[in-house]
Amino acid sequence: MNLNSLKPAAGSTHHDKRIGRGQGSGRGGTSTRGHKGAQSRSGYSRKLGFEGGQMPLQRRLPKYGFTNLKRVEYKPINLSVIDALATKGNLSEITVETLIQHGYVSKNDRVKILGNGTVSRALKVSAHAFSKTAEEAITAKEGSVVKL
Repeated sequence: MNLNSLKPAAGSTHHDKRIGRGQGSGRGGTSTRGHKGAQSRSGYSRKLGFEGGQMPLQRRLPKYGFTNLKRVEYKPINLSVIDALATKGNLSEITVETLIQHGYVSKNDRVKILGNGTVSRALKVSAHAFSKTAEEAITAKEGSVVKL
């Protein structure tokens, strides 16, 4: 077998229609585009979402709701995660930087500590926000809470 003898499998390739090559070709005249209308013209490109003149879906559906542009998104971290991190690393202080180093949050995230789980020791926890139950659980173990 040589490179010059390679051929595609039988029936896998075919010739394209040769359009606009005169009346004798059988595809001259309107060149398979029909008569008149936008699609028969050169340079035609259909608009995104165009449905042939029918009212497009994005205009048929109602608009509703409200988007608050000043909404602040927080990355939730449970007390169980904080406690596991503190016991694993033998830490007494948990900061946002600690959570970033251990891969729990990215550097642009705001962190909110939630009260799911328990704390086994006194910890100094600093984050952007705390739930009431998380704050109570941390202070109950003689820990402290720092809001950034």
